[in-house]
Amino acid sequence: MIKTFRGLLLDGEQDKIRLSTKKGKIGYRIVKFQVMENEPGDNALEGACKIFKILQTSVTNTVDFSDGNLLAAADYNKHGDTQNAKSVIIIFDQEIFNQDIYVTWKDNTSDEKINYYLELEVMTLSDNAAAVSTLRDIRLNPQVGA
Repeated sequence: MIKTFRGLLLDGEQDKIRLSTKKGKIGYRIVKFQVMENEPGDNALEGACKIFKILQTSVTNTVDFSDGNLLAAADYNKHGDTQNAKSVIIIFDQEIFNQDIYVTWKDNTSDEKINYYLELEVMTLSDNAAAVSTLRDIRLNPQVGA
């Protein structure tokens, strides 16, 4: 089964996507992540839309693939003064998770908004897989168990 989520993020904002369950027996994996500007036209946009396993204390446009909490990143660049000068690079991990996730957007050049669209594959986890996923999240983020 596939679950879809979509939203509009203001510059520097983050959305919480509620996925956690009491027993953690439902797992998710990203199968599609897309971004699109809010007002297509002549405005310039340079930013990063990212998906994390934990709430971010600050929203930046820095992408660090060594961050164990980063699930996906979209680099969106569009220069308003030239035709077809747009590039979008999207990378996402195939990791299975069973907790809430957070989508962030930070524009480097202006205060433009971004739309995001996310498809998650839903799967039932065994007791062992649910425990491993939850323990991994607690290890990476001690507040999860609090």
